[in-house]
Amino acid sequence: MFNIFLFKYSTLKHYTLKPSNLSTISIIIAIYNRKEELFELLNSLSLQTDKEFEVIVVDDGSPVHLRPTTDLFADSLKIDFYRKENSGPGLSRNYGARRAKGDWLIFVDSDVIVENDYVENIKKNIVEIPCEAFGGADKAHKGFNLMQKAISYSMTSVFTTGGIRGNKKAVTKFQPRSFSMGVKKSAFLEVGGFSEMRIGEDPDLSMKLWEKGFTTAFFDDIGVYHKRRVDFGKFSKQVYQFGCARPILNQRHPDYVKISFAFPTFFLLGYVLGFIDYFWFHRGLILGFYGMYTFLVFFHALYKTRNISTAAMAITATYIQMFSYGYGFLKSWVLLNIFRQKPEEAFPSHFHRP
Repeated sequence: MFNIFLFKYSTLKHYTLKPSNLSTISIIIAIYNRKEELFELLNSLSLQTDKEFEVIVVDDGSPVHLRPTTDLFADSLKIDFYRKENSGPGLSRNYGARRAKGDWLIFVDSDVIVENDYVENIKKNIVEIPCEAFGGADKAHKGFNLMQKAISYSMTSVFTTGGIRGNKKAVTKFQPRSFSMGVKKSAFLEVGGFSEMRIGEDPDLSMKLWEKGFTTAFFDDIGVYHKRRVDFGKFSKQVYQFGCARPILNQRHPDYVKISFAFPTFFLLGYVLGFIDYFWFHRGLILGFYGMYTFLVFFHALYKTRNISTAAMAITATYIQMFSYGYGFLKSWVLLNIFRQKPEEAFPSHFHRP
């Protein structure tokens, strides 16, 4: 009788000490090319302290062969590989979600690396923090090159529009992004998953969740190392596309429009006005403001990165981000609101068409 009691007690104790086991996890990776990045991501997942999760890799029509990379982790991960025609990241994630067995769908971009306690902390947080979706911060790994660190700074800095991405105190309503985004499967299915948008599909999903009354949360201990673009040209093109997408999102979700979305456009126009003011009226007050801004960015980046070369490059990255995003936002706003074009007509490459 005593032995039976001990068995029951130990079973109960084990159950109560691990409430995270009540939730099952499916990690979904939609990928196009990026063979080396996929290896690094899967390797970081294979080192998790909590092994109870599945991985679903969806090859979005890559011209390179990715199956051999996933096969390398067949013994260390519960992993499934699927290949489909190219449709963009959102619809590829939906493809993976339909095949997922977990209660929670965790979407990660293929160019991230997760820390060893990533899954463990996710399970802990979803027990402790009530929500239907969540996200975390992105940051630069010490092994990243100087340009990657500079770009990472500009995308997460309080002096750019990226400040809300890495600091839960900076936001009142956190908007998860697909580099590290978790959604309860039942909520994901109720809102129809990701839309046909190729750019901006992750904030679109967040706002669809809000409109259905679901809550989102920031988990401050699930930060991922985000490699992002490797040169300023690709970075400029990427943030330009983000800027184009924002007015489209504003049309789709008018209840969540903020004047701060237009800040990079004001920044860009102010810079142009500053040069006109300087060369036409021989005044430098406006450009003086930008000079102060540049010094603030440099010294803040120096404080954050502890590297003077990275801080110098962060200035370039910051201006590229503000100008490219600002121009994309302005162009999109004019086409959609002045010329009354439909988003699919103005930016056909931003949408998947069967």
